[in-house]
Amino acid sequence: MGSLWRSEEMSLAQLFIQSEAAYECVNALGELGLVQFFDLNEEAENMAADTDRQKERNEDGTKKEVLTFKRRYTNEVRRCDEMMRKLRYFEKEILKNDIPIDGPGAALAAPAPDNTEMQQMEMEFERLERELKEINQNAEALMKQEAELTEMKHILTKTSTFFDEADAAQSIGELPTGAKQPLMSDSRGKLGFIAGVIVREKAVSFERLMWRACRGNVFMRRVALEDKLMDAHKGEKVLKDVFIVFYQGSQLETRVRKICEGFQTTLYPCPDNNVERREMCVEVDTRLADLQNVLNTTKDHLRTNLGRTAFQLAGWQVKVTKIKAIYHTMNKFNFDAARKSLLGECWVPQDQLPAIREALKVGAERSGTGAQPILTPKKTKKKPPTYNVVNKFTSAFQAIIDAYGVATYQEVNPGPFTIITFPFLFAVMFGDLGHGFIMFLFAAYLCYKEQALSSIKSGGEIWDTIFGGRYIVLLMGMFSMYTGFIYNDLFSKSITLVESGWVLPEIENIHEDLFKVSHERFEKAEDGYCEEFGCFKYAYPFGVDPIWNLAENKLTFTNSFKMKLSVILGVMQMGFGVCLSYFNGRYFKKPLDVYHMFLPQIIFLMSIFGYLCVMIVYKWCTAEFPQGQPPSLLLMLINMFLKLGSPIEDGEVLYGGTDGKTQQGFQTILVALALVCVPWMLAVKPYFLGKQIKRDAERRAAQGANDEEEEEEDDEHHNFGEIMVHQAIHTIEFCLGCISNTASYLRLWALSLAHAELSEVLWEMILDNCFHAAGGPLGPVMLFCGFTVWAILTVAVLLIMEGLSAFLHALRLHWVEFNNKFYDGTGYLFRPFSFHLILEGEDEDFI
Repeated sequence: MGSLWRSEEMSLAQLFIQSEAAYECVNALGELGLVQFFDLNEEAENMAADTDRQKERNEDGTKKEVLTFKRRYTNEVRRCDEMMRKLRYFEKEILKNDIPIDGPGAALAAPAPDNTEMQQMEMEFERLERELKEINQNAEALMKQEAELTEMKHILTKTSTFFDEADAAQSIGELPTGAKQPLMSDSRGKLGFIAGVIVREKAVSFERLMWRACRGNVFMRRVALEDKLMDAHKGEKVLKDVFIVFYQGSQLETRVRKICEGFQTTLYPCPDNNVERREMCVEVDTRLADLQNVLNTTKDHLRTNLGRTAFQLAGWQVKVTKIKAIYHTMNKFNFDAARKSLLGECWVPQDQLPAIREALKVGAERSGTGAQPILTPKKTKKKPPTYNVVNKFTSAFQAIIDAYGVATYQEVNPGPFTIITFPFLFAVMFGDLGHGFIMFLFAAYLCYKEQALSSIKSGGEIWDTIFGGRYIVLLMGMFSMYTGFIYNDLFSKSITLVESGWVLPEIENIHEDLFKVSHERFEKAEDGYCEEFGCFKYAYPFGVDPIWNLAENKLTFTNSFKMKLSVILGVMQMGFGVCLSYFNGRYFKKPLDVYHMFLPQIIFLMSIFGYLCVMIVYKWCTAEFPQGQPPSLLLMLINMFLKLGSPIEDGEVLYGGTDGKTQQGFQTILVALALVCVPWMLAVKPYFLGKQIKRDAERRAAQGANDEEEEEEDDEHHNFGEIMVHQAIHTIEFCLGCISNTASYLRLWALSLAHAELSEVLWEMILDNCFHAAGGPLGPVMLFCGFTVWAILTVAVLLIMEGLSAFLHALRLHWVEFNNKFYDGTGYLFRPFSFHLILEGEDEDFI
């Protein structure tokens, strides 16, 4: 039975469909989303391409047209591509006019359109495209005319000022010569002039070139326009200047016009008579008003058409995508011309065969042909895909596993265990009640508003990652609150749920700032001893005693506690991973893996590091030791190998008699078991595999045939030498990995220590100082500012940066230390033909 424990059982099936019913049947399968099709034409297409290339290489200089392999429904796919092009054009126009696009509505759940509706959609798209292009062309022409009339109006307005100045100067009769002599006077020859507009960024260069090219024989005036005007060359509004150039003679006129043409200026006629200028200005205003009315009407008509299109656009996109997906899938089928039917092969979940047959039946009924499709499972030696059924809660955890490697078909899936172990290991490194509560609230909000937030498509990759992993963040926050209770940390401060288990001396008996509290048990202490020296009364019922937050040796205690806890958690997870390899060996019927891999591995791991964990717990639970002082567990573990057979040194006896013989004998047995496991893992499995290869070779020689399809491969090794090398690598990796992986779990201690110390530093350096300064007149202001800085740094550093660091380390512990004990991860995902996946952009084959 398929579940998160193992992937679904898959079957290879052949599908026979009449060509008339193929479209509706594939449509029904796309709605169901439980069938992964093979491309049966891929090999023929590749062969045709190779043949064409060979023919091109053999030709003598001339190219000859060759026939390539063509899929049956290629034309239909091209029609869909053309419709998608038109829909993209509609969308571009709609967005350009700031018109909102409605959702797809019922088109998501509705079946794909049939051929008749597809033809109607093609005709409708063709009509809309033609109409929109015609409206846009008319609007562009009107806007161009409007821009030209606007520029002409500015020219008439600005140049009239200059001509008025010239007329005023001409009226001064007592100055026949000099600066006041009118420029347009007939006494020195009639001057010609050219007026136009130029882009402001070109105006200075234009004026300089005009002066140099004409050798100073022209007079130019330039006036800046305040409003931006449309530029025909750039297609956007830019700042422009009105200019007028006076010259004398045809040669200068030719030169001036060429310069104007080179700078892409726009020239307009401008009369030098005031009356004519006024008449032309009135005419331009009238034409602008009429043109503006026509342009507004055109834009309203365009927005009306685009509004109707926007209402249906999303639905059309869904329909066309479904049609294209159906024909794209049908191109993977083989066509039987004699029977006029399509033949396809596909992977299907075995327990979903009735639902798939029912969907095919519904599709055949829609087509109206009456021919029932035939779905027949077949035997195969092909490697099936891995299909784990997930939901919105488990999908993010399964994605963590799939990022490391997709599970081999039917092997144990670490996904369900990751749901608990991943947030728990994160919380061991991140443990703080306050920080965990903030993270929990944030994730709870994302989960509560998930339907509204899921519609956000423009949040970026970071937002998609956080929102997709909202349930991971939720559990990380919950577990961080739990470990925060264990560590008794709330923003680096302790919580006193019940009275401390330590009895402190009376105040009159304390004579210095730093004093020691006796470890004497309360029930064994004499009368008055606890009042004078203090004593230990009882173990704190939950987590760390709050009195440690005031102790001078707090860091020493928490370091020892968290380091040993990290080793215990690491060995437990690694041991659990080795145990999962037993279930893989038993399920795949590989007794060699069970008896000669799992057994020596678990014995090797437990005889060394399992023993260390038991000693850690024993040392925690023991008050009195054989030689008085508690021994160092690290030295005990090292001397267990380096001084094998030698008597236990003084100070290293943890249990048994004071002479240490009991401990020595037990440790000798454990070391002997660990040493025996190394050749057991190294040689026994290759020995039996070598014998099996020899028997298979003798059997094939006796049969006189070597059927490659029936030849059973074992771990992809074909001779004893390769098997031995592979097994040696695996043995060395496991033995050394037990040591390095156990040390790797110390990151739990290191990051937990770093998180706690950073939290304490922020509190003492910011809030604590603000509390001490709160008594002054500016105390409330300082307290508010200090709290703001503390809150920002807490979120930015402790929640985001430290949270990301703990997340990555937890990810590494699962991928390297846990998964490599049992997880093969060489499978490939089951990617069914599904309209839902295609519309969400998750189908790589269709993309």
